[in-house]
Amino acid sequence: MADPSGAPLLLDTARADPAEAAACLEEAWGRQRLVALAGPGQQGDLAQALGGATGEMAALVRFGAAVVVGSGGSAGGPHWCLQPLAHLQASAEATAAWLVSLGLEPAACLHLDPLPLHHVSGLLPLVRARHWGGTLHWLAPSLMRRPQDLPQLCPLPRDRPVLLSLVPTQLARLMASPEATEWLAACAVIWVGGAGLPAPLAAAARRARLPLAPCYGATETAAMVCALPPQRFLAGAEGCGEPLNDVALRLDGDTGAVEVRCGRLSPGRLVAGRLLPLPLQPGDWWRSGDAGRLGAEGVELLGRLDGALHSGGETVFPERLEERLQVQAELAGAGLDALLLLARPDPEWGEHLVVLVRPKQEDEGEELLGVLQAITAAWPPAERPRHWHLCPSLAYNAAGKWERGRWQSWLDSLEAF
Repeated sequence: MADPSGAPLLLDTARADPAEAAACLEEAWGRQRLVALAGPGQQGDLAQALGGATGEMAALVRFGAAVVVGSGGSAGGPHWCLQPLAHLQASAEATAAWLVSLGLEPAACLHLDPLPLHHVSGLLPLVRARHWGGTLHWLAPSLMRRPQDLPQLCPLPRDRPVLLSLVPTQLARLMASPEATEWLAACAVIWVGGAGLPAPLAAAARRARLPLAPCYGATETAAMVCALPPQRFLAGAEGCGEPLNDVALRLDGDTGAVEVRCGRLSPGRLVAGRLLPLPLQPGDWWRSGDAGRLGAEGVELLGRLDGALHSGGETVFPERLEERLQVQAELAGAGLDALLLLARPDPEWGEHLVVLVRPKQEDEGEELLGVLQAITAAWPPAERPRHWHLCPSLAYNAAGKWERGRWQSWLDSLEAF
């Protein structure tokens, strides 16, 4: 029976260890309660989105057990999405069918979870394990920062398949350790999502024979909607694979945006205590903010549409150029640690590219910029960066994604002087 108050429970996941937060969440779900999951620094924004126990918020009791969880902003910026537990369980069922197609028994699997509970990719391992009857083990952030200790502190069983979900930055951090790389190779499936998988990292993972399964999904879709089987990844296939059995995917003919239709789309986003339904296209298709193409191996992501720029009449996706430049820099032996491409207004071209660069060695920054400029000198004019800036503080956020707005502001402040 639903909680009669209708008031959501605001759960601060940053103040409890994952097991305690998960126990609190499951206890609230047992009372058919709505739980809002807040990460570090999100409590104020989430409370504002909930807007208090208004009449409309109380009406959300009709969804029964549910969560409000932050979206990375698949279209139009960050959002607070409502997802009923039934939708999360439907996602788990589709993932189970995908595992069965690989010859794995979901209930026999050990699911490792190193991702925070307030992200949908950290929430789903809990739901999957409970729904399948499998086992869940949390990996503490402190342990993920000591990858060489993983084999000793989290030995993997030999008698059951191990499933792991990572973002690319976590994968890169673990692969920097030979011990952790060997540990990863003992997993059955390593889902990698949340951001694009850089080509150099994918190549290194293939050389190490890591069973990666690049995947794609969103908070709005209750996580994963497609995944590439590890066997196909190791054979050299690109992209994120075919849609799961409860999902249909297509591309918008005008923008190339990936569109999704499934029965587990979020009922809506919470804004100041009101539930605003997702904007859907005719036929109940939800349009993401990601551009893609459909190939022989399923969906291949091109980049964020809100990050695309238009230069000299060409549509340019910075993420693809970042990946290309990283590959060529590695081949050239350049000491590159991270780079980010941003757009600036251009009176002639409309927009042009500016690059922020973090070198591995700070005293080699100017030399690195010279190497990168030489690499891009022969690129097409629309794709060739015009300006380069050293940025020692350049880094992903805690979710392994670029906060492009933050770095755009950094660039604006730099160029104001």
